[in-house]
Amino acid sequence: MKSTKKLTKLAMLTAVSLAIYAAEARLPPVAPVPGIKPGLANAVTLFVFLIYGAPGAAMVSFGRILLGGFVTGGFSALIYSLAGGAASFAVMAAAYRKMGARRAFITGALGGAAHNLAQLAVAAAVTETPEIFAYLPVLLVSGVITGIFTGLCAGYAAKRLGSLR
Repeated sequence: MKSTKKLTKLAMLTAVSLAIYAAEARLPPVAPVPGIKPGLANAVTLFVFLIYGAPGAAMVSFGRILLGGFVTGGFSALIYSLAGGAASFAVMAAAYRKMGARRAFITGALGGAAHNLAQLAVAAAVTETPEIFAYLPVLLVSGVITGIFTGLCAGYAAKRLGSLR
């Protein structure tokens, strides 16, 4: 019974994350540099880290990425999303193990930076244009800023909604 209830809650959180991701895909670019987005769907992933741990967060993150490819029709972008999601997840899992829930904003910042770095690496490999790394400083700064914000959102939500467990 408990595992079914937990799976249902994780599925609902995946749907929330997917809805945020789809809404964000419709927003106009926030900066002239390609690839800068708020990444608010990652706040849900980090929230799940705080409430359910890494296995639940993996389900939500990769479920959103795969379903997001279907919902937005961005199948060519799926490789970028998978690379960014995997890098972000790995870094956030390591950071969470070291820092726990009290420093979710740092975990979010590290995850945002890792996400942008991985997507840039894939873009350089796919396009065979290493010059694309000129965007790295701007993307790292934006990843850290948006990651801090999503980490703060996730930490606040975990304090207020921790009873979801």
